[in-house]
Amino acid sequence: MSREQCGQPMKGASMLETLYQLGITPSRSRPRVSNDNPYSEAMFRTCKYCPDYPAKGFTTLDNSRVWVKDFVDWYNNKHHHSGIKFLTPHQRHSGQGEAVLEKRRCMKLLKQKIQNVGRGKQGIGRFQMKCG
Repeated sequence: MSREQCGQPMKGASMLETLYQLGITPSRSRPRVSNDNPYSEAMFRTCKYCPDYPAKGFTTLDNSRVWVKDFVDWYNNKHHHSGIKFLTPHQRHSGQGEAVLEKRRCMKLLKQKIQNVGRGKQGIGRFQMKCG
């Protein structure tokens, strides 16, 4: 029977002091709540819904390590993220992002000009692309 069950309320400060005296660092997360860290939870969800994720789990620790290594490479170098204008993290962090976005903008303008040929005074002959 704990002191709480005997009627005497247990003070939070004394409980915290007791944990520190026992060499226990208390957790800052809330009990029975799995979504305390939204970034890690989002990553777990991305892993889980990846088409290559093994439906029956991993057979060995080495298999899981190889899968995670390949997943991280895909996630950082091949997967286009909606939160960063459909760039890869590598493009964003290596300074390539602005060039990729500018190229997309130019391609969009060119497509619009091609679709509108003959619909006014500005035809494709007058369109000057200033893209590198």
